[in-house]
Amino acid sequence: MNKNIKLIVISAFLLLFVSNSFGQGRGAQPVQFKKISDRLFEIAGGRGAQGGAYIGDNGVLIIDAKSDKQSVDQVIKGVRQITDKPIKYLVSTHSDGDHISGNRYFPATVTFVAHENCRKEYFHPKQDGTPSEWEGPELASFVPSITFSDKMDIYLGSKKVELRYFGVGHTTGDIAVYFPEEKTAFIGDQIFLTRPQLIHSYKGGNSIEHVKTLTKMLQTIDAEKFCSGHSETADRKNINIHIDQMKKRQEKVKTLIEDRKSLEEIKSEFKENEARLIEAIYNEIRR
Repeated sequence: MNKNIKLIVISAFLLLFVSNSFGQGRGAQPVQFKKISDRLFEIAGGRGAQGGAYIGDNGVLIIDAKSDKQSVDQVIKGVRQITDKPIKYLVSTHSDGDHISGNRYFPATVTFVAHENCRKEYFHPKQDGTPSEWEGPELASFVPSITFSDKMDIYLGSKKVELRYFGVGHTTGDIAVYFPEEKTAFIGDQIFLTRPQLIHSYKGGNSIEHVKTLTKMLQTIDAEKFCSGHSETADRKNINIHIDQMKKRQEKVKTLIEDRKSLEEIKSEFKENEARLIEAIYNEIRR
């Protein structure tokens, strides 16, 4: 091999190595199991929202499903490293794709559970109006087959998991998955700590009801930790601060509407990343 050909081969190899390394760097972080107790774990990383896993006496309950097969495979592998008990239930905290798209990659023996409104929202058209992929018959077995209205308990042997519905908020079907022994609740997207709250108005979500729902949650369960889909674990103080911030935004928008300000003028009174939330509040008050 002459010198020029060698240089071409070496250059091509280095380019391939750098490209592969860069592509890996852009990928999602590996799935991680963060221990809350000997039985309860928060599942972070991977593609999709944060969820959870609970190891009962005779099986495992998963909270939310990630978004793709690679992430779900990592979740299943992580469970296998903790216990040899089967995954029996998967509970959806609500219907957003980053929480439910991975359902289809779990074993066929898993039972899917959600609030009755959440199940309906599986079939809701997407925000751009396109039909839901869950209308397809090939996904029928991965849609929740068990639903509830206000409260439901799941027993894994002697261990109880409480599913609670406190009202409309982020969507119409958000729930709290509560573990009394750990005083920990998984609440999906009902609170964001590092960005403005998302309210999916197109799914029936409502910011004013959101405040009532969170208030009722704090009054009803004695949880001390709240695990969410996209933020660090919150405490009761964090939830109360969030409620107060939402009320202040709503009061300000109401005052500006009374001052005959347009939607665009009102948006300009808030931070740029609050625009979507402010528009939702504006439309709720104007109804």
